[in-house]
Amino acid sequence: MNNQEKVLRKNIGKKIKLARSKVSYTQEQLAEKISLSPRYISQLERGIAFGSATTIISLCKALQINSDFLFNDLINNNTAILDNITDDKFLENYLKLTEDNKTIISAFTNELVKIQNQKQIKFQ
Repeated sequence: MNNQEKVLRKNIGKKIKLARSKVSYTQEQLAEKISLSPRYISQLERGIAFGSATTIISLCKALQINSDFLFNDLINNNTAILDNITDDKFLENYLKLTEDNKTIISAFTNELVKIQNQKQIKFQ
């Protein structure tokens, strides 16, 4: 397996883990739902294994996601997106928020970026 494949597998694995977190499944619960072993789910999430088309479809159904979630940014050559996330726990928690709370977080971060940009302009 070449380096690019390793990166792709790790990014897909992170997305599987995030989606699993969002629906609040343990690895064991997900494995039971799709008739796989918890060890294999762990390997998928760490990018060690990569599932067959049937496995990917089963994962998408069980996690209530579509394949775009797993592959879209990878196909558009943006494989570094998840590597830039420094706090996976923050993202996992964010995915568990209600839509109203996600809106509040979005508005808050937008305001922080505006303030940050204004400060940068003043110092230039």
